[in-house]
Amino acid sequence: MIPVLVMLLAGLSASTDLFSHLWQTVLPDYIANTLLLGVFVVLLSLVFGVISAALIVHTNIKGKAVLRWLLMLPLAMPAYLVAYLYTDLFDYAGPVQRSLRAWFNWQSPNDYIFFDIRTLGGASIIIALVLFPYIYMLARTAFEQQDQNLLRASRTLGLNAKQSFYKIALPLARPAIAVGASLVLMETLADFATVQYFAVNTLTTAIYDTWLGYGDLATANALASVLMLFILFTLVAEQRARAGQAHQSNRINKTHQIIQLSSSAQFFAGSFCWLLVIAGFILPFLLLINMAWQYSSSEQFWTLVPTGINSIKVAVWAASLTTILALIFVLFKRLDKSRWRTLPVQISGFGYAIPGTVLAMAMMSTFAPIDYFINDVAKFLGLTQPGLLLSGSIFAIIFAYLVRFAAIANGAIDSGIKQIPKSLDFAPASLGAGLTKTLTKVHLPLLKSSIWVAWLLVFVEAMKELPAVLLLRPFNFETLSTQIYQLISDEMLEQGALGAILIVLLGLLPIIWLNRNNSDGKKQTTKELA
Repeated sequence: MIPVLVMLLAGLSASTDLFSHLWQTVLPDYIANTLLLGVFVVLLSLVFGVISAALIVHTNIKGKAVLRWLLMLPLAMPAYLVAYLYTDLFDYAGPVQRSLRAWFNWQSPNDYIFFDIRTLGGASIIIALVLFPYIYMLARTAFEQQDQNLLRASRTLGLNAKQSFYKIALPLARPAIAVGASLVLMETLADFATVQYFAVNTLTTAIYDTWLGYGDLATANALASVLMLFILFTLVAEQRARAGQAHQSNRINKTHQIIQLSSSAQFFAGSFCWLLVIAGFILPFLLLINMAWQYSSSEQFWTLVPTGINSIKVAVWAASLTTILALIFVLFKRLDKSRWRTLPVQISGFGYAIPGTVLAMAMMSTFAPIDYFINDVAKFLGLTQPGLLLSGSIFAIIFAYLVRFAAIANGAIDSGIKQIPKSLDFAPASLGAGLTKTLTKVHLPLLKSSIWVAWLLVFVEAMKELPAVLLLRPFNFETLSTQIYQLISDEMLEQGALGAILIVLLGLLPIIWLNRNNSDGKKQTTKELA
């Protein structure tokens, strides 16, 4: 919380002249673009995620066992990569428009109409294609866990399958869908590379330009504070809207009555789901492979090795420290008896709502003055000045990762510990075991899978993170994400296609792991029922 408070206070000292100039010129448009982008992406993600989840759970759509996990794959694709690949594919000089001009003998853009992908609408579609799995996964789980007795009761009262879904199933899933929409909104407002590449000016690009363009850190802090407070307001409003909603009974019937689709409905439903998979993952990934095959060389591979090592080093540190802290927070929440035991988990989880650009502002506003103070003290004592120990090293990046991704590790481990019966907290004591032995012999072995998932999720997110690293990295320190971003900015992604493929493959690891765990869980449940 300290960096956030420092950033808010630093924003109060912003230059009124520069802030007034921005407000009179570009800031209203930046705010409007930010709001429109958030609304469009959330609406598109809701359409993509809720419909696909409903089709997978409630209908006999063909290939649902495969589509069930394929629809999660777009999460592995960074949005800025998809933005570049689709721009290269659909731009005026791209292969699609070149082919159309050759086929129909069109000579200029005046001869035909083709959508411009480098717009607010294009950015919204691209971001929604990679973020809708947040809503899909939560909505699918909510539909699967619903009490089917309620739906059967509605059918006996005269509702058809469609009416039962809209009046019963969808309202019951609303809390989970709202959480997914909140995650999508936070990721959208935190996006920097996609909107900058598409020249869509939002508050994140305004923060970046004000800091590096105008050299005014205080005004950048003020803009960052506006964005952060807007996100906080949205989260509070969403939580208040979900407050007081009734839960289902404890005796839930999960035996679904599958809706039998006609042949035409099967075709449209399958086309919708497969289009999401192809557009969100398969096509961009194939384009990356094609780039790597055509343009990559052994020299490029060895050029990527140092940046890959940097990325892995920082990601391992961040994942390990974040997982350890999350384990401490969650165990404290479970085993301590004080009324404040939930505060560490709650406060540390707030960091996920802070965009990477805003987080970088907070880190610099906190660590830079400390560095200057340390150097002034060293100079006064006649010692060698250590330089930028905190703000000019990978310490700032790792600290930002801890703040940004603590909520992910907290959630993974907290969900795991909820599966451990409360009786196991006390049973070892009756056998003479102390707290330390209880933790090492009972809780930690049972949490092994959750700890691994938490570590893996944070590791992958750290490998993909761009805005915070771009602003906080030391001189001559590159990661895969920053190098690929620089190549994209220079229209040279072909030179970094191998690195981009590595990021995507790493992003697939938690999806494969979670899908395998779900499959194992289903097999175990089947054995128990038998």
